[in-house]
Formats: sequence, C-alpha cells, structure tokens
Amino acid sequence: MPDLSLYVMGFVSLFVLQIPPSVVFNELYFSDAWQTVFAIDNSFFVWGALLGIAIYLRKPWAVALTAAALLHVALDFPLHHDDGRPHFWPVSDWVFESPFSYWDRSQGANWIAPLEFVLVVLAFASMVVRRVPRWALLVGACLLAAEGWIVFQWIFVFAA
Repeated sequence: MPDLSLYVMGFVSLFVLQIPPSVVFNELYFSDAWQTVFAIDNSFFVWGALLGIAIYLRKPWAVALTAAALLHVALDFPLHHDDGRPHFWPVSDWVFESPFSYWDRSQGANWIAPLEFVLVVLAFASMVVRRVPRWALLVGACLLAAEGWIVFQWIFVFAA
C-alpha cells in the first residue's frame, strides 16, 4: 500500500500522459507534489495510527493491511540511497540517505534485489505449504511475477 501512489502516478504519467521515463523518474518523482504524496503514504506515524485504529475496531483484515504497510515502510527505510522518503512525516521532513539501495547497483542492488526476490519466493512458498485458498495463491503468484519483473527492471534495464 505505501507504494501504490508511486505505481498509480507512474502508470498515469508514463502510459496515459506519455511522459518520457527520464522526466517521470528524474523530475516528477522528486517534485514537491510527488514527494508530499510519498511523505503521507510512507509515514510511520500515518500507518501506525491506522494500525491502532484497526486494532481498536478489531478488524483483522485492516490489522493485516496496516501491519504489512508498516513492515514495508520499515524495510524501505534502510534501502533508499538518494531517493528516500520522509518516513517521519508529519513530525519531520527529514529523509534518511541510506548507504544501500534496492534498485541502484552502485549502492548494492546487485545483491539486495535478488535477496528481496528470494524472500518473496519463500513467502509465496509458505502460502502454498499452508494451503491458502486458490484466490490467494493467484494473487500471490501475480505479486511474485510483478516482483520478478521489477527486480529484472532495476538490475538490467534502469541500471544499464
């Protein structure tokens, strides 16, 4: 969920508005408007508050969703070199510049991205072993394929 805005804004910019990728990822991505959206949907405070509400309301699906979003933000935090988010919005606009990156090969993505993919494969395998419903396996398989495509893009296309 924290990256949904990036995918929506990126898709609309690239495929609907047909803005060149260099403009989308070098200009729009770093614009004040996009960074404001990223600050909100990647905030520990926003997702923590939503998790608290979900727990209070005793909604298991919302607890799972918001806890997963918090996990995503926590794992995102140390894996953005020069394209990080203000994870402590609205308290602070500070952005941690990690020495590591999940997509930039000069910052370790050549080993981080494949490791991330292996973890996603293991998560999917656990779904199979646990015999989750077929619809969940289908969703998981689609997400696994998307992750594989993204890793391929970061390592072999964007970094080329």
